Amino acid sequence: MTDATEPFLRPTRTSYDAIAKDYAAQFPAGGLHPLDTALISAFAELATAHGTAPVADLGSGPGHVTALLDGLGVPSFGVDLSPAMVALARDTYPQLRFHVGSMTSLDLPDATLSGILALYSTIHVPDAHLPTAFAEFQRTLLPGGHALLAFQTGEEPGRLHLPERFGHEIDLDYYWRTPEQVIEGLAEAGLELVAGVRREPTGEESRARAFVLVRKA
Repeated sequence: MTDATEPFLRPTRTSYDAIAKDYAAQFPAGGLHPLDTALISAFAELATAHGTAPVADLGSGPGHVTALLDGLGVPSFGVDLSPAMVALARDTYPQLRFHVGSMTSLDLPDATLSGILALYSTIHVPDAHLPTAFAEFQRTLLPGGHALLAFQTGEEPGRLHLPERFGHEIDLDYYWRTPEQVIEGLAEAGLELVAGVRREPTGEESRARAFVLVRKA
């Protein structure tokens, strides 16, 4: 990764390396709400309009959502910052492709993806680096390609630092953003809004979820 020295990448990577096995055990099927699954299915249908061009699942973690896309008939592969997460995904889904990488510097050619899925992964990217990630989305998408983002949201932007999770010492930052803030950033990168959905928290969730679907013209 060409930007591996960026200060936020190192603690994010080492934190997820530390909790990878516990995270996968806690969310064995990805922890998806039925509405989340429905929106992913709609995204998959849009992605297949580009034939065999693949979808990149950015922040793929243990690989559950990449496998869901594959089951929906979408050529897909996963990219994750954490080598431990990538190793888990490869072991669980050996028929699929996963590699280590950062959404702020994708090792992918221009205009080759039918879609990008970023579920709860942009939440670890600081505001200063979010335009870089969105520019990478725009660069790697085919014209007409879609990106679906999901993130925890609130009435105001905010930040949370976690020093511990699953009994492991970590150094992980979470950034909460409003849908309007994310939509504006995507538009500045050249990605036009198709739809936005807000889901209120359920179960043990403490924050609402926002889904933003955009398209490269």
